[in-house]
Order: sequence, then structure tokens, then C-alpha cells
Amino acid sequence: MDIFLQQIFNGLTLGSIYALVALGYTMVYGIMGLINFAHGEVVMMGALSALSALAVMKPLAASGLPGPLVFVVAFAFAAVVCMALGFAIERVAYRPLRNAPRLAPLITAIGVSIVLQQLAMLIWGRNYFSVPALLPAAPHEAMGAEVTELQVIIMAVAALTMAGLWLLVERTRMGRAMRATAENPAIAGLMGVDANRIVSLTFVIGSGLAALAGVLVSANYGIAHYHMGFILGLKAFTAAVLGGIGNLAGAMLGGVLLGLIEALGAGYIGDVTNVCTLSHVLPGFADMCAADPTQSLLGSNYQDVFAFFVLIVVLIFRPSGLMGEKVSERA
Repeated sequence: MDIFLQQIFNGLTLGSIYALVALGYTMVYGIMGLINFAHGEVVMMGALSALSALAVMKPLAASGLPGPLVFVVAFAFAAVVCMALGFAIERVAYRPLRNAPRLAPLITAIGVSIVLQQLAMLIWGRNYFSVPALLPAAPHEAMGAEVTELQVIIMAVAALTMAGLWLLVERTRMGRAMRATAENPAIAGLMGVDANRIVSLTFVIGSGLAALAGVLVSANYGIAHYHMGFILGLKAFTAAVLGGIGNLAGAMLGGVLLGLIEALGAGYIGDVTNVCTLSHVLPGFADMCAADPTQSLLGSNYQDVFAFFVLIVVLIFRPSGLMGEKVSERA
């Protein structure tokens, strides 16, 4: 039972990050019908920008400035960078292709993803960077499992952010304009809605969420590098499809479910597929087990398998996702 609860807490932490990134995917898809595959790289740019800000403010942290405050300032800098980047991506790469066949912006999104990876590599290099431990990470026992303060912070920040976004979209004038543009941009324009402004605003908000996710995931794992956004972006896309892409509540649900599936799969299947317990049946593994008796066929090193297996199953049996899709087909 202790292992189960531990994996639940781990999965909720991971799922909260996936949900934040998935919201960026689902917002852009809801407005434009576009899968922005460069979104994962915006997450990466947010993490590395925050790391650069932390390096600049290191003397302030050493002089006694509270670590959480330093981290908030670093996030603010990363958010500004990512929002500006999101605005530029929409304005330069996607707006000229607004009325082009759907394959054109999809290929452009992949190209933007590659460009951002190479740009990050030129600025920060190929090395892995350690993230300073400025947020409290002391473990606390809860029902037999250990939960760190950082995990609680990640889950709380993600929950508050997602609730705020839902209120923005569902309860404000700006949100009504977003929903009208998603329903039919031409008719929304006749009603006085500036579709170009709404699309740009959607990219800016999504990029801000990406910056937050990048800061949280780098703080959680303690590292950041130029390639970190690729797999994270694919998993967040999987979460959006799982919940129902185009649906904000579905993106939140899909992210949390995917995090739980990964954590439980890696925690339990890794334990029951230990290669060394099968070495009498599979003698070819004898040498490997002599070096490391904990080797397993599946586990934390292969947790990506669970995410993409879920994607395949969802696309086969329920392509619209668990909560369907609120966005109507455009005329």
C-alpha cells in the first residue's frame, strides 16, 4: 500500500506538469485547429531562460534573499521570454499559413521545433545544467508515503493555474471572444471580435503556461537541457488527445491520468519484470545480472512506453478522447 500511495503522489506531480503543457496544445487547437508541435520547445526555452536568470541572481540568493522569491523572479523572466517567443511564432510562422492546407502549418510546426532546438543549443550548448535547489524539498510522511514540499508546490500551482485559466475562458469577456473565434472566426469577426488578436493572445497565454511547466519540471528533476522539451511535448500531446483535444477540462484530466499511468506502470511493472529473477530461464542475462542485479525489462527507464501505448489505444478505440471535443467543425 505504501508503494501504491508513493506512486500516486509521484503520478499527480508528473501529471500536473503534463496538464499545464497539454493546455497549451489544446488552446491552440481549439482556436486554430493546429497541433503546435513546437510547444514542447517553448517549454524548454522557459526552463533554460529561468536557469539563466537564476545564474544572474545567484549573488542575491547568496546574500540572503529568500530562495522562493528568487525562483519567482526567474519564472517571471522566463514567462516574458516565452510569451514574446509565442507571439513571434504565431505572427511569423503560422499567421501567413492561416488559410493554407492543414499539412502546411503542421510541417511548419515541426520546422519551428527544430529551429528552436538548434537555437537553444547555440545559446546554451549541449550540456545538462543543474538547477539550484531554491524551493523547499524536505520530505514529509503522508499515510506511509513520502511527499516533498516541492511536489506539493507543483500540484498546488498547477491546480490554481488551471482553475484560473478555466475561469478566464468560461467567465470573462475575453474568454467569450476566444470561444466565439474557436466556433467560427468569420462570424466572430462580424460580431466585432478581432480574430488575429485573439489567436495571438492564445499563443501568448499558452506560452506562459509552457514557461511555468518548464520551470516546474526543471525544479522537480533538478536538470535542464536543450532537448528536454521534445519528449515532454509528445507526452503532453498524448495527454491532450487522451482527455479530448480542444477541451480544457479534458487536457487537465488527460495530463493527470497520463502521469498516474506512467508512475504506476513504472513502479509496478518494473518490479515484476526483473531480468535477474528470470536468469535461470534466460541465461543470456547472467553477465548483466552479475553487474547489476536490479536490471528490469520495464520500469522507470522505459516509462515512455506507457504514454505512447495509451496514445495508440485511445486513437484506436476513442479518437475523440475521454471528454470528447467542444470545438465544432468549421464550415
